Amino acid sequence: MSVTRFLVTESPLAIEPLAADVETSLRGVDPGCGAVCTFIGYVRATHQGRRVQHLEYEAFVPLAVKSLERIDREVQADWPGTALAIHHRIGRLAIGEASVVIAAASAHRAQAFAACRYAIERIKQITPIWKHEFFEDGQAWVEGATADVEDEAARERARAVACA
Repeated sequence: MSVTRFLVTESPLAIEPLAADVETSLRGVDPGCGAVCTFIGYVRATHQGRRVQHLEYEAFVPLAVKSLERIDREVQADWPGTALAIHHRIGRLAIGEASVVIAAASAHRAQAFAACRYAIERIKQITPIWKHEFFEDGQAWVEGATADVEDEAARERARAVACA
């Protein structure tokens, strides 16, 4: 069963369908698929020493999805033959809920790990999704995407982290 690869949604997230989809789709074009790497970002109970009550994510959804698709094209340029899927949650999230899930499949583990790490770094850099944190003693917006999508230096920083 095929899933939407790049999605921004208010629905709860699950990694299993993404992992299965990227693995299946890659095997369909390359029977040498040898690795699937996944990442799940959860809402933490604390941030910078403050107790978090909940988060609210906002996004300009059409542009956010285009950003995720752009990240996929960048992954394809750096790690050809890698299948990638990213889902990001918006709306109100409780402690322990998944806010982002990423799955990357490739012939070799190094590519899958790098693609997955690169994807989360680039999401933080360029995807128009904003986080509003609610604490016991107040609230704060967390700075969202600040890099220009064409900023090659920002992309190189994400690549360096992914390949460290």
